[in-house]
Amino acid sequence: MTALHADPLALLRTRTSSKWTRYPDDVLPMFVAEMDYPLAPVIASHLVELIGRSDVGYDARRPLLGEAFASFAHDAWDWELDPSTLTTTVNVMMAITEVIRAAIGPGDRVVLNTPVYPPFFWAIKEAGGELLDVPLLPPDGSRDWEIDFEALETAFSGGAKAYLLCHPHNPTGLPYERETLERIAELAAQYGVLVVSDEIHGALTHSDAEFVPFLAVSEAARETGIAVTSASKAFNIPGLTAAWWIPGSRAAKARLTGFPESAEHRTSHFGVHASTIAFNEARGWLADVVEAIETNRALLHDLLDEHLPEAVLHEPRASYLAWIDFRPLGWGDNPAKRILDRGRVALTPGAHFGTIGRGFARINFACAPEVLEEGVRRIAAAR
Repeated sequence: MTALHADPLALLRTRTSSKWTRYPDDVLPMFVAEMDYPLAPVIASHLVELIGRSDVGYDARRPLLGEAFASFAHDAWDWELDPSTLTTTVNVMMAITEVIRAAIGPGDRVVLNTPVYPPFFWAIKEAGGELLDVPLLPPDGSRDWEIDFEALETAFSGGAKAYLLCHPHNPTGLPYERETLERIAELAAQYGVLVVSDEIHGALTHSDAEFVPFLAVSEAARETGIAVTSASKAFNIPGLTAAWWIPGSRAAKARLTGFPESAEHRTSHFGVHASTIAFNEARGWLADVVEAIETNRALLHDLLDEHLPEAVLHEPRASYLAWIDFRPLGWGDNPAKRILDRGRVALTPGAHFGTIGRGFARINFACAPEVLEEGVRRIAAAR
């Protein structure tokens, strides 16, 4: 049993972040990706030290973050990368937007797989691209959510310039297997498509799954791929704003003509410091977080079986976000609205992830077990 415990609700409600200020206090917020666990003590103490010496200036873009992440990637995933290839920026979505903008021309098609993290839609539009949806194949009893490779090849061969890959996938919480990533890389190399792999949830992969970085799978992946990631999800520090992108090769980096230097200058000094400390010194805390998440994943399964057996839980193998199919209950295209109105629990509506998500909702279960139990009881009360 993990020694990590979520903060009590009374303390959580004093937080001023989005999760705790968007809704009234009678609503249990289980929507946005913020965990209820206390900040890793080593990160907190380091930030206090910075403030204590008024070290709150512009970030120096020191190499320590690259070295820390490279060390973590080696130890966690056996991924060898050159720390000097990291380019920092504010957050993952800015990195994705600017990478795509630099890699395509106006109106070029960018492929993604719905259901998918909603800001992906905005990023492609902001970058000047045309979204080309290749929906995932839903589970059929013999398999989980999968990429439709026939449709993906059609999209690639039809002239798509980039592919925005969510790995591990949000909202299904599934890290792609090595064979799947190898096949993506082969198709990308064949048709000249740049793969932009968002790997922000990789460090939150559960013990019964494996996370394989896209750039680590093959030479084809390195020639066609850009990885984008951050410490923000795994270490619960999104407000400290630091992310980075990594080209798999010189050829991949050369695809990015005119990446704006200003994007790197915007990186947060606190974010770089916190991320460096996280990868170097907070690995034990992260292990405790993953253990707590796995315990809650099993609890969520049992609670739904007990209180709302009609709902279909798509259990994640990475992250603390679960995808739930409420369609068997007949709660319409937006069950999250019904749950909010009747049960006073805020979930993320499935339709936000694409039209394939209608009738679904996403739940954040990185909370105290008693909060999760109360949340499921309230959801069931929405009948």
